[in-house]
Amino acid sequence: MKKKRREPDVTRSITPALPETPEHEPSTTAPGNDSGPFINLPWPTVGDDEHLYLAVNVSDETVPFPHDSLLRLEPGDIVIGAAFRSPRLLSSGEKLALFRIPLCLLDASAADLHEVSHTHLSGRSGLTSLVSQFLTALARTPRHQRLTGGRRLALNTADLVALLVGDVLQMRGRRAAPGAQDMLARIQQHIQDNLMDPDLAPESIARAHHISVRYLHKLFQSGGTTVSAWIRQRRLDACRAELRGRRRTVAAVANRWGFASPSHFSRLFRQTYGITPKEWQAAASCDA
Repeated sequence: MKKKRREPDVTRSITPALPETPEHEPSTTAPGNDSGPFINLPWPTVGDDEHLYLAVNVSDETVPFPHDSLLRLEPGDIVIGAAFRSPRLLSSGEKLALFRIPLCLLDASAADLHEVSHTHLSGRSGLTSLVSQFLTALARTPRHQRLTGGRRLALNTADLVALLVGDVLQMRGRRAAPGAQDMLARIQQHIQDNLMDPDLAPESIARAHHISVRYLHKLFQSGGTTVSAWIRQRRLDACRAELRGRRRTVAAVANRWGFASPSHFSRLFRQTYGITPKEWQAAASCDA
């Protein structure tokens, strides 16, 4: 008989939300903590104080979760939360490791992340097991060794947690957050307002909206396009309108709308509209 594929185990949700731990509280959890009870990495400065919190059972025994008398964490289990309270959460000594990750580094919107808050994940198998093993090893690594890895280690950690969050959302049948379309609309308006900026790029756009570049690409992919393609088309449309209405050189118009090379602009224009910019300009002037 063919063995049925075992889906990742999402045990249940945990309520209510838990207040955030103050930064100055002493560390009493796993070795390597450097700010209150939380294990921190050199996250890039993003100007966003919102975080996703994780508690991981890094011990080899079952640990009761202080904020839910019915919940017991098996070795490797993970609890995702909006925040965790201490010192009661730390009553299990070094058996629970606590992490917090800026929301902007995760490939999901705030609405999506609200859906996964207060979730208990079994660490027995699947992606949760992989993430749990990584976080457990990280928790046991001395602080100075973690800092040696720098931002690359921090971003790799965020990537793994982002995969876990995406896995949970997929299991719950959520393809996109209700606010994703609003976010995309705001980003598109931002692009429209800054089309003339030659430095307009996915990195600067993501930074301006406090999201990751990968999530930015994800938003545009949901609409069947890419960030670069959407910017390029808006610029071409603007150039086409200006060439029709004003007597300016093709090079001047291309430069005005962020195209570094007139020849590259001309090639893109012809590929898109089937006519060169000069031919379009000449035809438009005859119609005027």
